[in-house]
Amino acid sequence: MKALRLLRWSGSVLSPRTRPCAIHHHLYRYPPATCLITTWTPPVQQLVQEEGENHEQEEFPTDDDAPVIPPDMPEYLQKEARLRALPSPPLSRARRSAKLAALHARLSLSPRLPIETLARCLVDETADPNPDFNNTSLSTLGRELYGYYTSEAILCRYPRLPTAVVFAAMSAYVGPKTLTQITKEWGVDLVAEPGGEVNPGYLQCRRDDSRLIRQHSRDSDYDAAAALAESQPRIVGINRPHPEKKTWRRGVSSMTVYDDEFGDLIKGSKGPNSDPTTTVEDACARFVQAVMGAVYLHRGKHAAKTFFKEHILSRHLNVGDMFDFKQPTLDLTRLCAREGLDSPVARILSETGRLSRHPVFIVGVFSGREKLGEGSGASLNEARVRAAVGALKSWYLYSPLEVRVPSDAESPNAKPWKPVLIDIGEVVC
Repeated sequence: MKALRLLRWSGSVLSPRTRPCAIHHHLYRYPPATCLITTWTPPVQQLVQEEGENHEQEEFPTDDDAPVIPPDMPEYLQKEARLRALPSPPLSRARRSAKLAALHARLSLSPRLPIETLARCLVDETADPNPDFNNTSLSTLGRELYGYYTSEAILCRYPRLPTAVVFAAMSAYVGPKTLTQITKEWGVDLVAEPGGEVNPGYLQCRRDDSRLIRQHSRDSDYDAAAALAESQPRIVGINRPHPEKKTWRRGVSSMTVYDDEFGDLIKGSKGPNSDPTTTVEDACARFVQAVMGAVYLHRGKHAAKTFFKEHILSRHLNVGDMFDFKQPTLDLTRLCAREGLDSPVARILSETGRLSRHPVFIVGVFSGREKLGEGSGASLNEARVRAAVGALKSWYLYSPLEVRVPSDAESPNAKPWKPVLIDIGEVVC
């Protein structure tokens, strides 16, 4: 049987990248041996003292930090060397990025929002420290807008929520973990290492090595883990008086005054000698906040409010699961005393299988003739506690029939603002 010569007819099927060099070497001006592209590293400009001189070495400032490029280098290598010298992709490449155009269309952004602004939202401050090219200003504006819209939506819908539950709901809506999940849902990937040569459609940031600390902490060598943790830059400076006091109690009132919108400590900048790194959650959170700030600047309040409702407020959040009562019966007793109601009394409504292996008791909590709550359990005490928890949740989860937030009154044709219910506050045990 005659052997087939595949190289004659397989060239029309294979792509140019997979074709053997012997087939298409005539397409290039250079022979096949010179078609291989090697990585060229630009030399670093150094000031070397001449031998025999004793004067001090002087540093001459330059206009830019561009590498020294030999004149005989090919043009495409010169362009690549210039791009590698940049901390982030230039804005001129944003129009040629397919990932960036797909993200712009996926978010249904207005054509009035330039794609260059969306590219700037993807550049974190750890990748490019220049505030004219990173998303620091946009993320600051977007964070304030997210905090304002989320807090007014929660407080107007549930005016009796405890402060701790409000902090938890704020974190569930616009916290770092939620914004990281939103970044993944938007189809945004993180770049391994930022630079001017990467695609502008990737999220540019420099990650830290905290995962190494977690890996060492799982090992039995505690000293190695402690030494690695001590070598990391410490976060210094918080928005509280006497930050050196680590054992002071942080109450709900101080968290409202001194801490951020999630009830967490406001951390300052790292030390001067620390490396500019960040976590993935913080980088993703700043990106989503920067997109919100860009929408607000280019489209106005109405478009920003619509963007917030579509991507943040449309998520289902069960606020009732965020309660964690330590002593529900005592809390209910104090609540009734504060509101001038009769003391709560637990009564059995029905039961079944008292003498069996799996009994069920249904207990109701009454204040006078009014039933405040109802609960079931395998014992009388369990049913009574669940009934008290149900009564407390029915009080704290009160919501008016018509929910209207203050930002709705900012439109020109809006109805006059009517104050909403302001509750006296949660029960303090």
